[in-house]
Amino acid sequence: MNFILVCVVIFAVVFEFINGFHDTANAIATSVYTRALSVGAAIALAAVMNFLGALVFEGVAHTISEGLVSTALEEYVVLAALIGAIIWNLFTWWRAIPSSSSHALIGALVGATLVHTFQMDSVIWSGVGWKVILPLFTSPFIGFVLGFGIMKFINWVCVRIARNRVNKVFSRLQIISAAAVAFSHGTNDSQKTMGIITLALFTSGVIGDASHIPLWVKILCGATIAAGTSVGGWKIMKTMGNGVTKLEPAGGFAAQTSSAVVIEVMTALGAPISTTHVLTTSVMGVGSARRLKAVKWRIAKDIVITWVITLPVSAFLGGLMTFIIQFFVA
Repeated sequence: MNFILVCVVIFAVVFEFINGFHDTANAIATSVYTRALSVGAAIALAAVMNFLGALVFEGVAHTISEGLVSTALEEYVVLAALIGAIIWNLFTWWRAIPSSSSHALIGALVGATLVHTFQMDSVIWSGVGWKVILPLFTSPFIGFVLGFGIMKFINWVCVRIARNRVNKVFSRLQIISAAAVAFSHGTNDSQKTMGIITLALFTSGVIGDASHIPLWVKILCGATIAAGTSVGGWKIMKTMGNGVTKLEPAGGFAAQTSSAVVIEVMTALGAPISTTHVLTTSVMGVGSARRLKAVKWRIAKDIVITWVITLPVSAFLGGLMTFIIQFFVA
């Protein structure tokens, strides 16, 4: 490997680690705040399931490695995209905003590619539209509707059952739903970094097929996201677990179950979606099933604004990093 390629792998590992602690809250926040799991148990469960999920699918990785960019990139362009995404991830983590690591990476890659080539057709816009933009809006909406529906069904079934008994049952069921969310997070989120490393390996000539994800890349990304998960994202966890709406075990189970279903369906379609977006709107759906005022819509509005600006801001950062790095490698 040449020096730039080594840097790409290193920064990809850094991004994946940050992705782990940035998005840990997605899988464990509701379980912790409803007291279904202790913090330590929730983190351990999420780390293990993230790792296992990372080894299962490849469709999202293929979308990243060969479905978004139509031109051969220099390794430093991929490096610039990673740095841009890392900057945005750290900023949103610092501000305790549950933004999308996925869209940060994709936006940065698109921005870096455009600055590098100065050609609009260097990006596969159909892939960006169908695999990124469309799921950006549809997956949170489906998460909201599914969370709302599951919560309404639970309320209907449990209407005559004592509240403490319901809480006891769903506290146990939340362990399963938390594991499902963590597994689905691994199947979708870790693949983006697999795809970016594979793209760099392909552009440097180390591998001859961008659709082939080397086993060592899978293991590296799975282990790294699990390590990041073990660190935890406590600021974001507070927003996810109790900031948007108050949750009880039944609501936590409904939010996590609906999220896991949506993420797995999108993963099967090869769509690199945001676990953060889906789980947040699922939580909103659960809160709305109780009553609309149960959701803190001002916090929800701030989160949605961040979703909307993540792609363009990260594209700007990716392009800016490409512009800067060019001075040193050109």
